[in-house]
Amino acid sequence: MTARFYADIALSPGSSVSLPAHAARHVQVLRMQPGDALTLFNGQGDGQPGSEGEFAATVERMGRSDVEVLVGAYTATAREAKRAVHLAVGMPANERMDWLIEKAAELGVASIQPLMSERSVLRIKGERADKKLAHWRGVAIAACEQCGRSRVPLIHDAANLADWLKGAGQSTADGVVRLLLSLQDGTRPLAEAATAAGNGALTFLSGPEGGLSPAEEAAAMACGFAAVTLGPRVLRAETAPLACLAFLAVAGAGTAP
Repeated sequence: MTARFYADIALSPGSSVSLPAHAARHVQVLRMQPGDALTLFNGQGDGQPGSEGEFAATVERMGRSDVEVLVGAYTATAREAKRAVHLAVGMPANERMDWLIEKAAELGVASIQPLMSERSVLRIKGERADKKLAHWRGVAIAACEQCGRSRVPLIHDAANLADWLKGAGQSTADGVVRLLLSLQDGTRPLAEAATAAGNGALTFLSGPEGGLSPAEEAAAMACGFAAVTLGPRVLRAETAPLACLAFLAVAGAGTAP
């Protein structure tokens, strides 16, 4: 299997380009040599807005810290989910957020909004938040390189749940169905809510370790979120949103047109 690399630059067949530092470093780690084949993607496909695809390429020159490649043929791909699914998650602690982002990218998530809530263990701001964000975006890129996706999911800046609900979280004009993962009695099963939404975009809101507080759940529902359940078992903070993605991937098997 040819190694795949994300290159956030313009790509066109027949052009010679210098790879961005991220991709160049990986090419060097793999000890690739001039003449070796690789695959590039930039999330732009053939240059048309919203397109996806990848380019064949060949290593032309290996420098001390830079790599030049010759871009070859473009191939359209169809590996994205049929609908856009966004996750707004109370950040789990330690390395579990890394794992969540990696697996969510593999399962086709469109975007992830890291949140800090009342029961959050992980709280970040300032320089630490910037470093975390850069790291998480790198995790998402690596996952897409591995799994074959050509669109890298957007990882938003970490935000406080209350502030987020006052902004993007409360708008209903975009037509996105908003679902709250809840352990409350009488909540609607995910399968029913997903069926009712058709192929429309979904946003899932889930809590950190310990879940969202009753007041936070009430605030989310006041902003248009409908409570849904994943069943009788209590899932970990990093497992619950991934279960939603996996369910939708199986229920709507296939890819976007």
